[in-house]
Amino acid sequence: MITIKEIAELAQVSTGTVDRVIHNRSGVSEKTAKRIRLLLDQHKFKLNDVASKLANRKKYTLATLLPAFDNQNSFWKSPYLGVLKAKEEVGFYGVQTLSFAFNQFDASTYLAQFDLMMKSKPDAVVLVPTFKAETKIIVAALDKEEIPYLFLNTDIEGCKNLSYVGQDAYRSGKLVGKLLHVSMSISAEFLVVNYRENIDNYRAISDRMEGVASYFEDKNIAIDVHNLTLNTLDNLKTIRDQLRGCLDKNPTIKGLYVPSSQVSKVVAALSKDCLKELVVIGHDTTDENLKFLKKDLITYLISQKSFEQGYDAIQCMSDYLLQNKQPEQRILSPLEIVTAENYYS
Repeated sequence: MITIKEIAELAQVSTGTVDRVIHNRSGVSEKTAKRIRLLLDQHKFKLNDVASKLANRKKYTLATLLPAFDNQNSFWKSPYLGVLKAKEEVGFYGVQTLSFAFNQFDASTYLAQFDLMMKSKPDAVVLVPTFKAETKIIVAALDKEEIPYLFLNTDIEGCKNLSYVGQDAYRSGKLVGKLLHVSMSISAEFLVVNYRENIDNYRAISDRMEGVASYFEDKNIAIDVHNLTLNTLDNLKTIRDQLRGCLDKNPTIKGLYVPSSQVSKVVAALSKDCLKELVVIGHDTTDENLKFLKKDLITYLISQKSFEQGYDAIQCMSDYLLQNKQPEQRILSPLEIVTAENYYS
């Protein structure tokens, strides 16, 4: 039997629009409504009794606490869009999703947005535990109120989260180690570039670096790792000066690794001639990163399917609220190696 979602895809509208037509609610143009009714008749659509009962059950509030995004830091746009897609679908069953955003470089905004979120009296929470110390405060409050919660994208041990949806950052680092190894072949000397404001608390980055080190240790390969911490991501000249100073001082460096989604900022500061001599690896298929990947100035991007992470997190918590369906403890995203050759826009 065809579903509301499938009807929506055929009609090129949202599931909410199809739902309004099915229940004769306002807000849909007559032209669109006529097209949807025709599809419903053609496919002999019948409203699922179970779905109908679920829609009339108790209403739930599911709150999300995710980092904000902008043109300079766009990674979080992808999981947020996944949240929005799932929000529309679960809303039909009585789950209202509210979104709260914080500055990923400012722990005080993380706590402030959490306090605001709690005023909405959520029945469940999806959060990105970017700051470890502050997350301990947050989960203690959630545990006290007996509010179930799920971690998205970043995991922290020792918490009572129902599940974790996201990457295995440690395995992601091991994958990077292998790519560096096979790409540089002769020399295992590379530069790791971080940004000062996200290295202290950002768990995923430290896990990735542990994974890189573990790969070479397991292979019994000696490595020469140079570390550079950028003071800013906003000033191209400052980034260029810091990078050139390190690379000029260490001309035998053959690899460059940025263990975050900010690899495009690093690549933008270097000349094409310099980049041709380096294996460049970063994370996440943001628009900025893909621009340089397609020009072959980034060698590899490790994608973690972030849109699906946001979508799956909402669906997972909705199933728990509506059906008391216990999620798997860890729902891991596949790690994909993206290159200029296998990326299709």
